[in-house]
Amino acid sequence: MELGIYSFGELTDNPRAGQARDAHERIGQLLDHARIADQGGLDIFALGEHHRHDFAVSAPEVVLGAIATATSRIRLASGVTVLSSQDPVRVFQQFATLDQVSDGRAEIWAGRGAFTESFPLFGYQLNDYDELFEEKLELLLRLREEPTITWSGNRRPAISAGEISPRPVQDPLPVWIAIGGTPASAVRAGLLGLPMMMGFFAGPEQFVPRVELYHRAAARAGHDPSSLRLGVSGHMYVGKTSQGARDDFFPHYARYFEEAGRRLGSGGFPRSVYDSWIEASLPVGSPQQVIEAILTRVELLGIDRFIGQFDVGNLPREMTRESLELYLTEVAPVIRRETAGVAA
Repeated sequence: MELGIYSFGELTDNPRAGQARDAHERIGQLLDHARIADQGGLDIFALGEHHRHDFAVSAPEVVLGAIATATSRIRLASGVTVLSSQDPVRVFQQFATLDQVSDGRAEIWAGRGAFTESFPLFGYQLNDYDELFEEKLELLLRLREEPTITWSGNRRPAISAGEISPRPVQDPLPVWIAIGGTPASAVRAGLLGLPMMMGFFAGPEQFVPRVELYHRAAARAGHDPSSLRLGVSGHMYVGKTSQGARDDFFPHYARYFEEAGRRLGSGGFPRSVYDSWIEASLPVGSPQQVIEAILTRVELLGIDRFIGQFDVGNLPREMTRESLELYLTEVAPVIRRETAGVAA
């Protein structure tokens, strides 16, 4: 069982002092947390891609490159690369370079993205959302197989005998399909035989049909079931006690959703909704509660990787550090012990 953490590098204003005030401070925190995760034995550190003022990370591969020089073993992933609005050649070159810098620790998590600001920024139409992703994913997978490529499509200029360099240390460079909940995305990952990362906050039961679609599609395409991998990502906060964790985390979590709601023209985030999410297995609470939430995902979905968003909403630094330390020292050892020898 692989365990890790991820961040979007939010710059949400919080009700207490101690949060990062700008991108410079926030990225410095991410470097510090990645070092702690590496020294503490976690397996993966991932960074999301956003292109707006309230997120500090628009170029994850650059920050991951800095993290690579400050760590020695932890895998470094994009969480996610918004492939629909990126050039697959540059994505492959950037992560192949990261793979070289990190001695073979890079991963691409390719997704369509829940935020859409990158489409107008880079000259794409939202109406082409699905077609862009499908074509660019096909090209990305060709690039990792062929050092010299001839290719043509509808959404990007053709390539004629293009030399794609550098090549990564890993062969092939790992590419995961990241999905939110769209059935077609699970089918696509299965047909391609690619590992699938599922992102959600609570209610893992809702993803059981997606896992079933994934496995059926993989079987239809003739992929070896033992080669398939599944992961889950989502919000997480670990406190010393159940009630203390709930109470401490709520103001920051609510502010995060209230900020998002203002941008979308929706309402706030009531405490009753928050409590219901925890009851539905949102990993927030004492170490034992978070352990149970992760093991529920293992049991229901057959995952072999869990990645927690450990600093959602730009938490104050001391809260993030304490939660991360509890995850490293009290949650991770139990999860590894309970899942040792269990195949996903």
